[in-house]
Amino acid sequence: MDTNFVDYVKICCRSGKGGGGSVHLHRSKLTSKGGPDGGDGGRGGHIILRGNKQFWTLIHLKYRKHVIAEDGGSGGSARMTGKEGKDEILEVPLGTIIKDAETGEIEGEISEDGQELIIVPGGRGGLGNDHFKSSTNQTPRYAQPGEDGLVEWKILELKVLADVGLVGFPNAGKSTLLSVVSAAKPEIANYPFTTLVPNLGIVQYRDYKSFVMADIPGIIEGAHEGKGIGLRFLRHIERNSTLLFLIPADSDDIVKEYKILLNELDQFNPELLHKKRIVAISKCDMMDDELLGELKKDLKKRFKDKTVPLHYISAQSGQGIVELKDEIWKQLNSKENSFDY
Repeated sequence: MDTNFVDYVKICCRSGKGGGGSVHLHRSKLTSKGGPDGGDGGRGGHIILRGNKQFWTLIHLKYRKHVIAEDGGSGGSARMTGKEGKDEILEVPLGTIIKDAETGEIEGEISEDGQELIIVPGGRGGLGNDHFKSSTNQTPRYAQPGEDGLVEWKILELKVLADVGLVGFPNAGKSTLLSVVSAAKPEIANYPFTTLVPNLGIVQYRDYKSFVMADIPGIIEGAHEGKGIGLRFLRHIERNSTLLFLIPADSDDIVKEYKILLNELDQFNPELLHKKRIVAISKCDMMDDELLGELKKDLKKRFKDKTVPLHYISAQSGQGIVELKDEIWKQLNSKENSFDY
């Protein structure tokens, strides 16, 4: 299991204080009593998030509890502006959302490589005394102080950006499928909850095309209430454009299992039910042709979502895998964004 996958961090951000404006009167060999020429202070450093497609996790920020940007420099003579405080730039994976730690309000999202977002702005620099001269006060001996920086706690949360999300109970064969269709190397064992973090795989398709598939930890009844692994992984499903439900052929009741999975998604976020869906019955290599034929007949009768395609596959034998990839590609590139129930 990849214990290096971190999808939640809470950090204290302190932006830089703005530099103070300068109080200065121009003096030179030729001028003993010149006018004001104090420069402005430099702004304090911002705290900035920057998207980096090379990053897949927030682990590099896990132990960085305080992020402090540099203060701005004071203004100088001859209207010289003070140095700007150095910004603190935090590189984050695509799919990172930023929340205010106190209110829980979402303040922004990083979804593109190189995208930058100021999450805590630096204080503005104060104006120098040059700005305050007037006809009645030609030599002001005061300037504006710099604005204080801000101290704010922020939560960074990662939602995995993938085209296809694998949804299913523990031990449905999701990790095995991902390892077969992509170069991903998820930990695979025959017991529930092997996958405790999302695994991503790039699935190669015909003519050098590809799409990203995410194996998300198994849902159990009550996940939306925080049971099992709980809500922590359900949010990863929100970003997938197509949901691939994986239900093993030896399940006690395939239709019932599908309904439980749908209910978990509905309880967590009803909008998830508007995503495109595919249902794949896995482990079909365990059944002979006669049994498989009976199963297909039974599901055709009992499966109510007629717009959702049903596929019968085996990751072990390769049965139905090519057809499943074709179906996924068709859905990812169809004009309709979702099913509408």
